[in-house]
Amino acid sequence: MKIDIQAHGVELTDGLRGHVEHRLGFELSQFQDRIRGVVVRLSDVNGPKGGIDQRCNLRVRLNGLPDIVVEETEADFHVAVNRAAARAKRTLARRLLRVRETFNDRAP
Repeated sequence: MKIDIQAHGVELTDGLRGHVEHRLGFELSQFQDRIRGVVVRLSDVNGPKGGIDQRCNLRVRLNGLPDIVVEETEADFHVAVNRAAARAKRTLARRLLRVRETFNDRAP
């Protein structure tokens, strides 16, 4: 699974990059045959002011289905990435279930 990580206004450390890759691999590995790639955008909304402003935006690009976009904002990038990855997994599982049910309803 191809993961493109972009950082806007924050330093993308090796530790943060590794965490993003590990978490997305863990959460989405069972669907990797349906995923073309994932774009991760990390940004600090308020800059140096602090607060709950660490944003993780995920775009999961799927084969033959619309993209899934999830965004989480937390005080820590690791937490934001964890929550966004978990939401993306749940959303993808629901979408694939709906597609399967629709296909089964159409079958003779």
